[in-house]
Amino acid sequence: MKILVCISHVPDTTSKINFVNGDSEFDTNGVQYVINPNDEFGLTRAIWFQEQQGATVTVVNVGGPETEPTLRKALAIGANEAIRVNATPTDGFFVAKQLAEVINNGAYDVIIAGKESLDYNGGMVPGMIAGILGYNFLNSCTSITVEGTNVKAVRDIDGGKETVSTTLPLIIGGQKGLVEEKDLRIPNMRGIMTARTKVLTILEPVEASVNTKAVKFEKPAPKSTVKLISPDNLDELINLLHNEAKVI
Repeated sequence: MKILVCISHVPDTTSKINFVNGDSEFDTNGVQYVINPNDEFGLTRAIWFQEQQGATVTVVNVGGPETEPTLRKALAIGANEAIRVNATPTDGFFVAKQLAEVINNGAYDVIIAGKESLDYNGGMVPGMIAGILGYNFLNSCTSITVEGTNVKAVRDIDGGKETVSTTLPLIIGGQKGLVEEKDLRIPNMRGIMTARTKVLTILEPVEASVNTKAVKFEKPAPKSTVKLISPDNLDELINLLHNEAKVI
């Protein structure tokens, strides 16, 4: 079984976010980048398939040379090889088009992508890839088992969970649940040293239209001052909720 894990190179969630050029561009100065958390859950599940079922695991990213440390970390975690498409990930369709080309040429059985990246939260790339290639697709996936070409998966839906049976090839939008946080792997020294010798292939992008662009970013408004009301003063609480907060 050949597994491809799509890796997004995203700012650490503890990073301080700023914008430049009239709030039209993200300021990367001083920002630490990591593997997108949803992708890391998918990568860990792929490594499980590698260990239990002999799968080969390839990771792929669309980005410039600055994303290679993130790919090397994925290799140190256990991926067999990595691919970097040498292009700026300008919008969801452009990224999906590049990844679809990699998938089409690599004949992968299972493609695991995070259901969304934690920088732009677009949540569109996995579904777009499936649409381009005509592959089966499951989003918000929290469990997956593969026997031959048959797949059983569980995904989150409104109000509960849904168990689905399908066949390979398959694209999933994964999230926490594919593995738990306690099962995520930290690269050890041996993995880091081995990662240096693993293949990292650089591909030039295929032609694809860029359909959207960021015009302006805006930070959330600061939180307003909190008013503390004595638990004995319910009349004042009701008055503020009705006349000021206007929630009742």
